Amino acid sequence: MPSLPQAPPWDVHRLPRAEGKNFLVTGGNAGIGYFVAEQLAATGATVVLGSRDPEKAQAAIASVGSRVPGARLAHVPLDLADLASLPATVDALGLDRLDAVVHNAGVALDHPPRRETVDGHELMFATNHLGHFALTHHLAPLLAATPGSRIVTTGSFAAKSEHLDLDDLQSAHDYRPKRAYARSKLAQMLFALELDRRLRAARSTTLSVLVHPGGALDSLTPSRPPVHVRTAAERLRHLPLGLVVQGKDAAAWPAVRAVLDPGVRGGQMWSPRAFGLRGTPRIEPPWNHLTDTATAARLWAASCELTGHDLTFAHRA
Repeated sequence: MPSLPQAPPWDVHRLPRAEGKNFLVTGGNAGIGYFVAEQLAATGATVVLGSRDPEKAQAAIASVGSRVPGARLAHVPLDLADLASLPATVDALGLDRLDAVVHNAGVALDHPPRRETVDGHELMFATNHLGHFALTHHLAPLLAATPGSRIVTTGSFAAKSEHLDLDDLQSAHDYRPKRAYARSKLAQMLFALELDRRLRAARSTTLSVLVHPGGALDSLTPSRPPVHVRTAAERLRHLPLGLVVQGKDAAAWPAVRAVLDPGVRGGQMWSPRAFGLRGTPRIEPPWNHLTDTATAARLWAASCELTGHDLTFAHRA
């Protein structure tokens, strides 16, 4: 019996073409999100940067355009901390289909005091998790109109040793910034896997894929002025760390593969190859606490209540 043809190995520097496809990257104006946008733009796709700051978005668009001739780029205003603004963001896309959204934007606070959004939610939990949960609700018609569309959610290594407190999701009673951040990323990761289960139950062709970027440092990230400027001294000083972690350009690879690779499946987690910290992307088994379906279901219910959106998916014959 003849053997089936093997898919070519994934090459992070030779991505498949994606002309005619539309991708949205939240937080695509800086950090890892910028490099996700730059790499996706090189495939010929239209890449939309969701960003609160139009000036930073235009700077990112100019930077990508200088490196990717003919890049198709756009910006939509996006403030994940303001739930009421999200329908206008989706309307501003002006699209009738969406091939993928990369839930990348996030905020990390290092010091107290605890901050709240206009909706009265703790800022990190609201931005990193609730905002993306609500955005998915508003994007659902565009994603459903696109067979094989993908929702790629960015987690964090910081969530690996953390657990949710379902009685204090917003850290109202015990606020510790670094822990609150890690828990907000854990909530995102549980959401991505619960979303996959619900999409499959609804027989949807949309895939929910989880990624985490590993360890990423500015000092190991190539310059993209004015978005990011790295001096030679910074690079040399932190070069030994390159044995353990990587730059934000490489940290973008798992998300880019989750968007483009035809072999990717819903419910998978893609991460850097070397200890989940650096290297090319590979499938990593979900961490034990990410397989807690009871906690994920309770988080889902709480998210519906807090956002005012019952994120459901219609059965497809």
